[in-house]
Amino acid sequence: MGSEGLSRGFGSEPERDIDDLPRNDANYTALTPLWFLERAALAHPDRVSVVHGPVRHTWAETDRRCRRLASALARRSVGHGSTVAVIAPNVPAVYEAHFGVPMSGAVVNCVNIRLNAETIAFLLDHSVAEVVMVDQEFYTLAEESLRIVAENKKSAFRPPIMIVIGDPTCEPKSLRYALGKGAIEYEEFLKTGDPEFHWKPPKDEWQSIAVGYTSGTTSSPKGVVLHHRGAYLMALSVAMVWGMSEGAVYLWTLPMFHCNGEQ
Repeated sequence: MGSEGLSRGFGSEPERDIDDLPRNDANYTALTPLWFLERAALAHPDRVSVVHGPVRHTWAETDRRCRRLASALARRSVGHGSTVAVIAPNVPAVYEAHFGVPMSGAVVNCVNIRLNAETIAFLLDHSVAEVVMVDQEFYTLAEESLRIVAENKKSAFRPPIMIVIGDPTCEPKSLRYALGKGAIEYEEFLKTGDPEFHWKPPKDEWQSIAVGYTSGTTSSPKGVVLHHRGAYLMALSVAMVWGMSEGAVYLWTLPMFHCNGEQ
């Protein structure tokens, strides 16, 4: 091979590889943690994936539910360039949002439930949330936050789609209040989606998958964007560092709004 074939550009000359082989489906796949769920559903469809009070889901069920969520969002024109905010503690819907939202192409923004309405209003506005998924116990907090956004934006305010996450272990009064205000119940929202939804992985692994915010203790909250590649690599590293072997069961004690539950 001549020296030209091994050249590496300097200055304004572009860098060249030894063969300039272009990317194609046979030699390149964008990294994304969404593949982990698909593999789990195929390899261990009947193994338990989520336990929350009386709720039990298998990996096959979780995969279908996430596809339903992605499909339901896509049918409402929520996808690339959209942000879906989630205001809830560690409930199954938050777990499903981490897969279902990016399956639609949108970005998930899990909100710290300990923040006040003014702070949440700032980040809902800053992230341009088109959908707000909120646990029934925090619906009035989300309502107050959006009222603040509406007052600040005046006629430019566009109310997001409100999805309330019901919990059978909680007092139903707050759920009834949210439904009376026009919110869509989460399980009913899922029914509008296709469990066989054919999601597409990102063409570019640099594509955003999630955005999180600081608590804003000294100034306005600052957003941090995570891409598909970063989430994929972090998930792998956590599994290796923690020594999570085949069949390991994980007790989720960290709030998922903190760094996406550390992936």
